[in-house]
Amino acid sequence: MAIFHSMANALLGLGVMGVFIGMFLESAYIPVPSEIILPYAGYLVFLHRATLLEAMLAGLLGGLFGAVFGYWIARYGGRPLVERYGKYVFIHQRQIDRAEEWFQRHGDGAVFFGRLLPGIRTYISLPAGVAEMTFGRFFFFSLLGAVPWTVLLTYMGFVLGQNWHHLGKLTTYFAGVVIILFIAWVAMLWRNRAKVGH
Repeated sequence: MAIFHSMANALLGLGVMGVFIGMFLESAYIPVPSEIILPYAGYLVFLHRATLLEAMLAGLLGGLFGAVFGYWIARYGGRPLVERYGKYVFIHQRQIDRAEEWFQRHGDGAVFFGRLLPGIRTYISLPAGVAEMTFGRFFFFSLLGAVPWTVLLTYMGFVLGQNWHHLGKLTTYFAGVVIILFIAWVAMLWRNRAKVGH
């Protein structure tokens, strides 16, 4: 993955446009780490090279455009297309399987929560497209998931200032919180269905 960290560092030199491109790539199956890109966007705000709104919009729109691109590739080309050409950008079978299993288990919720989880967010468009999830629902749940991830990491990069690069280590804890919330959400749905069944 060192090559993608190098790519991310190269993109950072482009400022806000680099944030947009980096987030586009990350959401379109290219594992450029948003844990680096988004905090840097916040750092640009710290340096007065962008407003907070500009930085957040660059990250959010880049991620959404990339997600839509990935969705349509998967919907029309299917998994075989991604498997065939994914090896050229270091997409492994294991990563595809993981995203697909997550989607099969959780459906719409997988797109929302998948956007909040490192390791899942890059590939969640694939199973959604292959399963022909309606585009409107896919876009809606992608937007819901992308907003908190983008806003939180960008803002924290701004707050941390010159120490923005340390933020990547904290995303593991953030992902843990998301998983706990997801489990609570599933438990609530299960309990409500049980009540309806009775």
